[in-house]
Amino acid sequence: MRVANKTVYDAVTYNLANITDQLNKANTVVASGKQILNLSDDPVGLTQALNIKSTLANMEQLGRNIAMGKSWLNASESALSNVENLISDAKALAVQMANATTGAAQRANSAQTIQNTLEEIVSLANSDMNGQYIFSGSKTDTTPFSQDGTYNGDSNPFKVKIGRDALVEVGRNGEDVFGTLFTTLSDLKTALETNDIGGIQDAIGYLDNDFENISNKISDIGSKVTRMEIKENIYRDLDITNRSRLSEIEDVDLAEAIIELQSIEVTYQAALASSSRIMKLSLVNYL
Repeated sequence: MRVANKTVYDAVTYNLANITDQLNKANTVVASGKQILNLSDDPVGLTQALNIKSTLANMEQLGRNIAMGKSWLNASESALSNVENLISDAKALAVQMANATTGAAQRANSAQTIQNTLEEIVSLANSDMNGQYIFSGSKTDTTPFSQDGTYNGDSNPFKVKIGRDALVEVGRNGEDVFGTLFTTLSDLKTALETNDIGGIQDAIGYLDNDFENISNKISDIGSKVTRMEIKENIYRDLDITNRSRLSEIEDVDLAEAIIELQSIEVTYQAALASSSRIMKLSLVNYL
């Protein structure tokens, strides 16, 4: 059966195009280091890879939430630790001023020290992280306390998400933390100004209660930081596991890929040589 020249030429062209496509794909695999370049390469593997990438993105966001939450909690702990020290100093002064040998003038002078303490605690209660206030509940853009101790926030602590269904309070309802403390210091100042020894003695007991309240808040912060660090370690391990699995699915064995590329290059060169010889053939060669 006679085979037309056009048929031969079409077959040569088709084969060269096919080998060229294989060569291009092999070259892309080596250059990218990835074995899944299109959906048709591995539909199941691509689906798995996309799911893993989605999981990794979600864990990265949770990691950022945890980092921010820890920053808030650390700032809160620092502020409250300073408040503890100020309460201790105020109590020491109150004990001294409650002594019967202390005069009215000394007590009146000490009132200004308590006023300074009150103002310093208000400043600490208005602590912020990057412009967001820690002790204003969910109203993080509102300064929690006025200078007279009036609370301007709300009772809903700011929270961050650290898991699918896990939220942690990292902000605070400032009124719950500082409310009675401002009243105690204000009453102590008044008692010092009026030379009221009984009022000073009462303030000492209230300061003990306020100190315990602040200490409990600091302990609660410590437990939350610990919880976040546990989550952080879990996500770090999961990140390593998922990235390893993703690499198994997507990444190519570079040595094998290079050998495959070289093999196709040899085939391509042979096809070119063969095609060149065939394309030169005509009836003249046989006359």
